[in-house]
Amino acid sequence: MKINKATASFGKLQNESLTFHEGLNIINAPNESGKTTWCAFIRAMLYGIDSAERVKKGSLPDKLRYAPWSGAPMEGSMELVSNGCDITINRSSRAKNAPMREFSAVYTGTNTKVEGLNSGNAGEQLTGVSKDDFNRSAYIPQGEVAVNGSPELEKRISSIVATGEEGSSYTECDERLHAWQRKRRYNRRGYLPELEVKIEKNERELDEMNGAVSTLEQMEAQLLSARQDCLNLEIAVTESRKRQRKESLNRLSSGRSELKERSAEHDKAMEELSIRREELRTSRFGDRSDIELEEEVKHDTARLKALEKRSNSFFVLLPAIICFILAVVFAGLYASKSNVVFIILAALFCIAAVILLLRYAKLKQADLNAQEQTRLILKKYRVSEIKDIYPILEKHNILWDAVQKAEQHEYETREAYALCHEKQAELENEALSQLDFAGGSSEAARLSRELAAARERAEQISAQIAGLKGRLSAMGDPLVLSSELGCMREMYEQLEGEYSAISLAIDTLAEADKEMQTRFSPEIGKLAAKYMSAVTGGKYEDVLIDRDFSASARTGEDIVARGSQYLSSGTYDLLYLAVRLAVCELALPKGEPCPLIIDDALVNFDRERYEQAIELLRQIAKKRQVILFTCRN
Repeated sequence: MKINKATASFGKLQNESLTFHEGLNIINAPNESGKTTWCAFIRAMLYGIDSAERVKKGSLPDKLRYAPWSGAPMEGSMELVSNGCDITINRSSRAKNAPMREFSAVYTGTNTKVEGLNSGNAGEQLTGVSKDDFNRSAYIPQGEVAVNGSPELEKRISSIVATGEEGSSYTECDERLHAWQRKRRYNRRGYLPELEVKIEKNERELDEMNGAVSTLEQMEAQLLSARQDCLNLEIAVTESRKRQRKESLNRLSSGRSELKERSAEHDKAMEELSIRREELRTSRFGDRSDIELEEEVKHDTARLKALEKRSNSFFVLLPAIICFILAVVFAGLYASKSNVVFIILAALFCIAAVILLLRYAKLKQADLNAQEQTRLILKKYRVSEIKDIYPILEKHNILWDAVQKAEQHEYETREAYALCHEKQAELENEALSQLDFAGGSSEAARLSRELAAARERAEQISAQIAGLKGRLSAMGDPLVLSSELGCMREMYEQLEGEYSAISLAIDTLAEADKEMQTRFSPEIGKLAAKYMSAVTGGKYEDVLIDRDFSASARTGEDIVARGSQYLSSGTYDLLYLAVRLAVCELALPKGEPCPLIIDDALVNFDRERYEQAIELLRQIAKKRQVILFTCRN
């Protein structure tokens, strides 16, 4: 197969085209220009896009990674030559979740469809290999030069170095044998462990069946004894309950009688208190406190005594009259004798008379006020003299003391009633507790619990007997169990023999594979060493390949080959490029070789090795088309 032209709307490529020719095609372009995108597009045109691939840590699936930047549908076409026919294949997207699902293949320049070519088989029909083998051989992405094995690739290479048949693979055979082995035993799973469990179960059931009959007889005897215990306890519980009910009712009746007496006493005390309070309320001073009233009486009597000690206004009026008379006398003397002394004396005595008259008026008014206050105080107590106040106070105190005594008596009877009421409540609670024949602490309750336990024990024994009978019935006939056990042991021996035979086959196959490896690895290693030597100017002579395609190389100066992890990055890429080319040479179809797609795999080569690698690719390009994308000139 040879690719002539590709047109892509894919990733950053927007309706861009590339034209290819036979032999070596070198597409030189700087980084970020779309070289990797073109490689992925060629593969997608051949094998399509896996729409079921999901996002993985560190990488995106092709359906997301190469979605057109312009937002247009993912699509493209590719013109190629296969089996001498010019063919144009087209892929387009009808839905975003199914990119490049729509496929068509026509003969170039016509509308004639290519029969037998469809979206699912196009890549394998055109290249001759599956997508998995294509990725491991002819498709070399950037940074992934190393190749790893697969059963299909192993078949192809083994067919070349051995029988020529592609129908068998050591890996597949080994996996199938291990699958058969796991069916028979894998840890605690498989036919053999299941049979072991069944055999052990049958043996245990036979042992149980042998002892079940005697156990059943013992349990029936225990059930009879338990039922007799229940009957005795029922009689004891009935008698205890009768006795306990009678005692509880007697205590409650006695308590109620005492409570009634305390209630009557309290009612009488309340009536007496009401009478005494009414007498106090209707007395002269009402229900005032004796202490408060006594203080008020002391204050009022002291005030009355103070009012009685007021000054006599007559002793002020008499000097005023005398002064007035003297003033008149001296005024007459002045009129008769015209002596100024007499007029001065008359004026002085006149002034003294006026002052004394004013003093008299003030004392007279104070005397009137005192009389009025005395009258009001005596009126408040409804007496005419001070001495009559104290008998009234004493009578009030007697009434007050009677009320206090009545209140004290009411309090005492009330407390006695409350205490009796609490005692009655305790008696009722105690009676309820004693009449609680399930959870109380009385003898009847204890016997009731013993009866319940005895019944439960009898029920348990009865249930165990029923279960034992059911299990015996389910176990069936001992002869049948013995026969089944013999059959299972025979089957176990047969499976054990098969397991041993499969283990022997696995070991034999592994030995055969080791022998095959002596032909498998050298065949690829020889061709890879040839390519390695061509690129390194004969420096590396040998290349050794393991089944997992891990490689090591040896120079002419090395005693032993060095693993790839000990090589420089350039030599590492060179080693696996040689392995890739050898795999392509051996594994890919010989009739019409498919193109070799290389994405910047020579980036780590120095100038000399780069030129030698290009020359090697030119030699390979004489047999198959080589498309190399590179950023180097």
